[in-house]
This record gives sequence, structure tokens and C-alpha cells, in this order.
Amino acid sequence: MWDLLATNAALATMARGAGAPYGLIAQGALGIADGRIAWAGAEADLPGAPQSLAKETRDLDGALVTPGLIDCHTHLIYGGMRAQEFEARLLGRSYEEIARAGGGILSTVQATRAASEDALVEAALPRLDALIAEGLATIEIKSGYGLDVENELKMLRAARRLAVERNIRVTTTLLAAHALPPEYQSRADDYIALVCDEIMPAAHQEGLADAVDGFCEGIGFSPAQIERVFEKAASLGLKVKLHAEQLSDLGGARLAARHGALSADHLEYLDPQDAPALAAAGTAAVLLPGAFYYLRETKLPPVDALRANNVAIALATDSNPGSSPMTSLLLAMNMGCTLFRLTPQEALAGVTINAAKALGLDGEIGSVEPGKRADLCVWRAAHPCELSYTIGYNPLKKRIFDGII
Repeated sequence: MWDLLATNAALATMARGAGAPYGLIAQGALGIADGRIAWAGAEADLPGAPQSLAKETRDLDGALVTPGLIDCHTHLIYGGMRAQEFEARLLGRSYEEIARAGGGILSTVQATRAASEDALVEAALPRLDALIAEGLATIEIKSGYGLDVENELKMLRAARRLAVERNIRVTTTLLAAHALPPEYQSRADDYIALVCDEIMPAAHQEGLADAVDGFCEGIGFSPAQIERVFEKAASLGLKVKLHAEQLSDLGGARLAARHGALSADHLEYLDPQDAPALAAAGTAAVLLPGAFYYLRETKLPPVDALRANNVAIALATDSNPGSSPMTSLLLAMNMGCTLFRLTPQEALAGVTINAAKALGLDGEIGSVEPGKRADLCVWRAAHPCELSYTIGYNPLKKRIFDGII
């Protein structure tokens, strides 16, 4: 028998190839057994009387059920905060002035290096709890504020611990190629050597990284330097992702596609002609409207080209202290619609099935289908478009993780 049978639900399955928008089943039911979805479909098609199928049955009174939400791009682990820099910029100080005064990303590096692993976990938990309260089931967390062996590993260990502290699935990404640490100023190639020869092997040996990422920009690292990182990742059997085309077009998306990256992220300056390469490689496009909004960007990512080439479009918070201090996937969905003109269906796919693809986990999570993990959200909503519609209202009624309410 199933452990639980939920009936009288509106199921937004988000299954690929489903005929109805959102894969919606208006009068649906689903069975859960051993933490996985055992059955999902129209209640009229249940293979027997409800009481004969499960140890427990629940009538959901018509509530909307979706897959558990997935935040596939975050920098949730960090020390300190940068609210005073936000204020300083609004008072007219330039980023360069702030950086010279000790601000910018290197201020986060300094605070992260000074913090203990315990302190990083404690600081991240309230941010994580805000996301969980809106239905988060899976989160990707990057390193990138340690920028040396000891502190990059410390960040990844702290990220892993969040899955112990909360009922949540955490995937970790090594982003050592994020910025140039102060001790390596004017020696970018030497730092990339450290990343490849020491940081990546150490993270891999401890099993701390599920993927490897890099920041391919003029203020970050060149395509040639990132290629060295990707080649090392391949030798270690690690998947890759890339911050690409956020501020300029350096061909990062093409580089990501050439290496079969799980995702290329940001993409405001993506050349529409590069969208077919992403599609051919199966690389998801992760759009980050929080950073677009926070930095007052005006260059829109080429969503039409991504659509036309059937590139999987994911959405994420990019939660970080400098350019997107956001801890709401519901707000990211609304911003994806209002700023990038995604449809509500695309926005929900962006934080479910397509976000799962961006993590290489779409065979396990991201849709309401038999065999997948029973990560689900029950909402006070009649239709899934409501999830992208409101601002500042949380309609979550229940969160189910691995089959547990």
C-alpha cells in the first residue's frame, strides 16, 4: 500500500510533453510511497477505492499542488553584509570608490574568511528559512567568497550542513573562479593554477562539490582561463556551469555549450545566434531577474531566441550580498514575468522542471510524475498563474519533502 493518497487536488504536474498548460489535472490525485510519487493522475482513474490503496488518505479540498520549488543559483553562504554599500551607491558614491574603501566583493571575501564554519551556517539559516517558507525543496549553493583552499572548502562544508539542519536538498557548486583574491592581484593565471591544481582536487577528494562554476567577464576571468577550469573539472568527473554574458558578450555561452555545461546563467548580453548552441548541448539558460533589478540593468536577455530554440529557461534568486540580496522564489517568478516577459507557465517551469534540469536532477525532481521524489507544495490557490501574480503574499499551505508533510 502507498503511505499517503491525496485526493481532490488540482495537480500542476509540470511534466514535459503534457498536453494541458502546466500539465494541469483539475480533479487529480497522487499516491506517495517510500518518499517517491507512486501514482499521479485524474482521481477518476485511481486503480481502486482510496481506502484500499493507502495507509492514509487526505482530501485536499481542491487545493493546488505543484512540484516543490527549486532555487538553482544562489550564493547563500557568506560572511558579513553589504547594506551600507547599497546606501553609499544611492548617496552617489561609485563602485570604484566603494571598492577602494574596502567594499565590493573583496569585503565579502574578508568577512567570509574571518567567519567560522558554524558562523556561516548560523548566518545562512534565516535566509534558507525564508525560501523554505515559500515552498523551497532543493537549493544550489555556490562557494566563491573564500578564494583559497581552506575557505572555499569551509564554505562548501557549511552548505552541506544546511541539509542536516533543515529538511531540504542541497547541491553544491565550487565557484573558486569567481574573483581574484587580493593576494593574487595582477596574477590571474597564477590564481587559476591554484584553482585547478589545489582547490578543485581538494573539494573533489572530500566529495564537497557537485559541479564547478566560473565567472566569465572582463571583471572576472577570460574564456581561456575558464576553459582551463572546465578541462580540470572534466578530468575530475565534475559537471560545469557558467556565469556568462551578464555584463558583456565574451562568448561564455558558447564555451559553456562546448563543454556540455548544465547551465549558462544571467545571459543579458547573450547573442541570440548562440541560443542554438545551448539547445544542442542541452544547456539550460538560468535567468536571474533579482540581479537585473538590483543593478538597474536595462539589457534584456534574448528570451525570444531562447524560446524559439527550445532552450530550457530556469529562474533563480541569485541570492547574494552584493547584487541580489533576495530570498523569495515567488518574487523571482513575478520579476521573471514583469521584467523578462516570461509567461506564468514559463516562470513556474523555471523554478521546477527547468531548474531541475539546470542542476542535472530532472530525472529525480521538478515534476509530479511517478518515480520522482515526493517534493510537493500545496497552495492556497485555484490556478498556478496565481503564484506569479502576487507580490509579498505567500500562499503556501503545506510543504512536502521526500514524502513527509
